[in-house]
Amino acid sequence: MTALIVLAKVPRPGHSKTRLCPPCTLQEASLLAEAALVDTLDAVRLASVERRIVAIDGDPDKWSADGFEVIRQRGSSLDRRLTAVFADVGGQSLLIGMDTPQVTAALLNASVSALEDAQANAVVGPTPDGGYWAVGLERPDERVFGGVPMSSSETCAVQLARLRELELAVRLLPALEDVDDFRSATRVAQCAPGTEFASTLEKLFPSDRVRPTTVMVEGGGCRELMDKRRRSS
Repeated sequence: MTALIVLAKVPRPGHSKTRLCPPCTLQEASLLAEAALVDTLDAVRLASVERRIVAIDGDPDKWSADGFEVIRQRGSSLDRRLTAVFADVGGQSLLIGMDTPQVTAALLNASVSALEDAQANAVVGPTPDGGYWAVGLERPDERVFGGVPMSSSETCAVQLARLRELELAVRLLPALEDVDDFRSATRVAQCAPGTEFASTLEKLFPSDRVRPTTVMVEGGGCRELMDKRRRSS
């Protein structure tokens, strides 16, 4: 039996999706984080698994979700928290974050099936920015995540290398874009128009509202939300 885990933070202004600011206020960023979590939990509820778990970065006694076990994240860094979550849940588990509100039950079912394949010991779902949106293990192993650089453009590559160093057979899942900044939030909403996330973004930034633009600067980087603005057509 595969457990499906959502690694989540309780959405709070100033602590959630701050890279959306600007153009979002801290309150708006928190609302979008909450919407993304709602969509993620909805997809997991519809998935064909018997055990659903939320691993929360906070007090589990103050947070609940219908149909889910709620456990506390442990560890001072993300690699340690991932190690602890898999150990605490035990057995075969697929873990996702709360930054891909476009995820569907069908994709989760396919991901679980890939992990349950007799020829796979692990699965990884990459993101375009070099991270990953999902990781699954046949069984917990404290060597899998320790020292892997998280929130880096090299995260997925290093993680895959680690899994192969441990002689685990890895299957790649379809790539999904995660919500990292305002531009990626807009793209995710456009590909999942029926979600709570897309609805919340539209309410906060309706199509007829003056929207900030991203100004490219020397070196290929960008400075977001200069005072220069344009009206959406």
